[in-house]
Amino acid sequence: MKILVAVKRVVDYAVKVRVRPDRTAVDTGSVKMSMNPFCEIAVEEALRLREAGAASEVVAATVGPAQAADTLRTALAMGADRAVHVLHDPDPARPLLPLAVAKILRALALQESPGLLILGKQAIDDDCNQTGQMLAALLNWPQGTFASKVIIDKDKQKATVEREVDGGTETICLDLPAVITTDLRLNQPRYATLPNIMKAKSKVIKKVTPADLDVDVRSDMEVLRVDEPPKRKAGVILSSVDELLDKLKNEARVL
Repeated sequence: MKILVAVKRVVDYAVKVRVRPDRTAVDTGSVKMSMNPFCEIAVEEALRLREAGAASEVVAATVGPAQAADTLRTALAMGADRAVHVLHDPDPARPLLPLAVAKILRALALQESPGLLILGKQAIDDDCNQTGQMLAALLNWPQGTFASKVIIDKDKQKATVEREVDGGTETICLDLPAVITTDLRLNQPRYATLPNIMKAKSKVIKKVTPADLDVDVRSDMEVLRVDEPPKRKAGVILSSVDELLDKLKNEARVL
């Protein structure tokens, strides 16, 4: 069985995000970029399934500019067998929406014919949490979102997924092929070793465009302006409970 894993290049989680002076987008010109943390978990889970004998090949895919190849190299260094790069130069005013990404991944899935498609549940830059669900709908495949445990039965061609819900965990059984999105508690991603990083440089990354896949990625949404959230006011130390109640009632008006 082949596993297709979607990964995304985002601003590193440790970077303090700043808005461009012209307020058109977030400044990514001089900041560290890395693989989306949830995508790292997706890659790790695909590799563990291959190591357990449930899969024979792991293919990483991404959509983005030429620099996004570095994210694919990271996936290859972690252990992915090969990679596909859908080249797309972003326009800050017309961002690539989850539906367009889902259509691209659908086209790749029809080409690659994977038995399982794994994505991170969301990206830390836009927090949309939509691509996996839309992809499953477009492919008409069953889906298991927010997975905290995945078990593959090769003989029965089924996947058992424990997923996190508000009340605890829910266990579902999916017929393969299926779409799974990963949550934080699924696993702890491995670090790429130096030998594997060197080997990843020689692995081939297939490059295609949305046009090659016959996918229209034009956005119906236009970003007019990006603003930083307002700064929080400094805290106030109160001398008594009565003073606290007075401020809650007369200033905050929550009582």
